[in-house]
Amino acid sequence: MTIVVFALVALAVCALLAAVHRWLWIRLVRDTTAPGGLPRRVGTALAIALPLLAVAALTAGRAGAPFWLQQTVSWPGYLWLAVLLYLTLTMLVAEPIRALLLRRLAHRDPSGAVAGPPAEPSAAPSGTSESGTAAATASSSSAGAGAGAEPGAVLAADGAARGPAAAAPGGGLSRRTFVARTVGGAAAAVALGTVGNGTYGVLRGPGVRRVQVPLAKLPRAAHGFRIAVVSDVHLGPVLGRAHAQRVVDTVNRTQPDLIAIVGDLVDGSVPDLGPAAEPLRGLTARHGSFFVTGNHEYFSGAEQWVEHVRELGLTPLENARRALPHFDLAGVNDIQGEREGSGPDFRAALGDRDRTRAAVLLAHQPVVIHDAVRHGVDLQLSGHTHGGQLWPGNFLAELANPTVAGLERYGDTQLYVSRGAGAWGPPVRVGAPSDITVVELASYQA
Repeated sequence: MTIVVFALVALAVCALLAAVHRWLWIRLVRDTTAPGGLPRRVGTALAIALPLLAVAALTAGRAGAPFWLQQTVSWPGYLWLAVLLYLTLTMLVAEPIRALLLRRLAHRDPSGAVAGPPAEPSAAPSGTSESGTAAATASSSSAGAGAGAEPGAVLAADGAARGPAAAAPGGGLSRRTFVARTVGGAAAAVALGTVGNGTYGVLRGPGVRRVQVPLAKLPRAAHGFRIAVVSDVHLGPVLGRAHAQRVVDTVNRTQPDLIAIVGDLVDGSVPDLGPAAEPLRGLTARHGSFFVTGNHEYFSGAEQWVEHVRELGLTPLENARRALPHFDLAGVNDIQGEREGSGPDFRAALGDRDRTRAAVLLAHQPVVIHDAVRHGVDLQLSGHTHGGQLWPGNFLAELANPTVAGLERYGDTQLYVSRGAGAWGPPVRVGAPSDITVVELASYQA
């Protein structure tokens, strides 16, 4: 039954994507280019190739494709998904504008043409009167318009049905073509500019946020203890070793007392991504670097990554706890591990601890906050949401997570959710810039 539901959902998504691509082709290619011309052929080829690349980017890793092939299809495929999102949104906004422009231009110039060079007179064939030629033209035009005129064609001043990109009488553009190019060009510029800026934001590396969190049980001696929270780096076919180095450099510049990597470090196997993760050896903090799994680690083999990060100098917390000088640091596996029998175990991580001491929990997904509350955790550090990554994705993230980004309180437990240091899928962020958060613990006794 689950397979059937999944197949139906996948079919519905594919049908929706096909409908969206066809609509964009009509608005941006058919309505703006002449039939048979090179721009029409190029636009049509892209309308077919780009969605195929997007599907390849989404499925290549799961299908076991060679890593070089994953890298080849991921950049254009994932970037197209981001462009598709914002191109669709801008074109939806542009639709009423397009209709309004057509109406206004029709009111100003009923001929159906916009400015263009004057037409050169042409002589009628010998033996045929001008009136006879006009009549014949009108008759044939009426027949053509009534049977087989291209969808979206406009009736030009001479009565002939012309394609959307055909020249209007007098040599100018048809009104419909002029509006289609103006509106489509503006929408494409907005979409490409948005994606370009969002890509630059990811590739330049995460920024640094600083948050002070008071803990009632924290002793005065630990006041000002700084934890660098790193989540959702997503090393993979798009973000590789250079991005890992940017993350390490940013973290080390903050000079934290402790580093907490709270899952989704990678999207791939150790053989493919081991070299990309190598810069993590350079992480430095007085009390060390700690790691818990995210859901994406389980897609490629969490056990191999737990062992590999240990070789890189990080300490994995697999449903385990470390007693630091002034508080307890605990970590639980991601809930994705339940499918392999190694999900979060709060009793193992927190069950026998001294509750008079403050406890900080590393857990990838914010949804486990209620388990943290029941076990007396003072602060939970999480990621997973990316802050929505691509607006308006934050509204969807709110439906599945108690907190999408930032600090919130649940009973006696506080939850901080990082927006993440990388990006999944498209290396693009809009409205949710990547970050590394320095959480500074504060004591009420200070």
